[in-house]
Amino acid sequence: MDLNILFDIGFLLIFIGIIILFVGMIREANKSSDRDQKTQVGGVIFIGPIPIVFGSSKGIAKWMLIVAIILFILMIIFISYRIVIIKNY
Repeated sequence: MDLNILFDIGFLLIFIGIIILFVGMIREANKSSDRDQKTQVGGVIFIGPIPIVFGSSKGIAKWMLIVAIILFILMIIFISYRIVIIKNY
């Protein structure tokens, strides 16, 4: 696989993520504002290879843990792929 293709795929994924973010913000702004709704937040921070997961509830924290595992696996795959490419040069 050519590095230009990987760059294009990465750029496309970032662009799609930004579009999804804006669509979500627009959908959320158009919803009726019920006071009974509870907002839940969560996130993942990577310090090196170690993920730090946080969330406002146990359910969100579990989802963030799943996201962290998926991101960690993708990170290992891409780093391994890069090492293979460097060794072939």
